[in-house]
Amino acid sequence: MSTSTTSAPAKISADVQERLALILDSIRDIKGKNILQIDLRKLDDRPADFFFICEGESTTQVSSIAGRIQQRMKQELSEFPKTATGARQANWICLDYFDIVVHIFHPETRKFYELEDLWSDGIITEYETL
Repeated sequence: MSTSTTSAPAKISADVQERLALILDSIRDIKGKNILQIDLRKLDDRPADFFFICEGESTTQVSSIAGRIQQRMKQELSEFPKTATGARQANWICLDYFDIVVHIFHPETRKFYELEDLWSDGIITEYETL
């Protein structure tokens, strides 16, 4: 189940919908928490079309979520991130898939950077933790 906090998003292609769904499912596979998707397409200065933001309760879980996303994107869609940063400390891992950027945070790091507040002009969808 999801809830949107702003107006209805523009139509998303089937290919992008598949990729977004796979990322969401991968986060849920490892029990990621506080999952947000931000549709940035209406912003002129956007670094990507979509952000995913989530958190893990430990650096081990943060690393596991990132690993699961990369594994499934590679196996199921033959897609690799342009860059993957932050794995050494695992407080914030960023996976850049060009038009979709995934941010996986440790809770304190997420609170410090408040990334969702920086991009609050986008269309935010919150996903319940399963």
